Amino acid sequence: MTIAIGADHGGFHLKQVIICHLKEQGKEVLDFGTYSCDSCDYPDYAVPVCEAVLSGQADFGILICGTGIGMSISANKIPGIRCALLGDVYSAKATRLHNDTNVMALGGRVVGEGLALELVDAFLGTEFSGEARHMARINKIAALEKR
Repeated sequence: MTIAIGADHGGFHLKQVIICHLKEQGKEVLDFGTYSCDSCDYPDYAVPVCEAVLSGQADFGILICGTGIGMSISANKIPGIRCALLGDVYSAKATRLHNDTNVMALGGRVVGEGLALELVDAFLGTEFSGEARHMARINKIAALEKR
């Protein structure tokens, strides 16, 4: 499994922790930056992560900024991306199971390291159900992108 990851300065530290965790699990990680705590703009990192997911270069994306909000808003502007801002394990599982989300967002100043790793594992470890009712809803979301 290949994971694309990106963060702004507010998510830099947590990004490093998640990268180590993913590599320990044998996952390939594509790090799209940032590479320091210097102030930067989250959309600049959301775009390449989402492009990697859409192109098939990565299976999933992880985005981290201070709250996760800016990253999730940016990601969800990109057609084909379904990004969920996560803060609890139930939602991390449910969004994959029901929404077939392909990107997750985290708040580096909101969730601690332990919870963040649980969220990553829950998100990446849950398969989409493929149920017709969920597919119908995803198709309606895709139609919204064409409006």
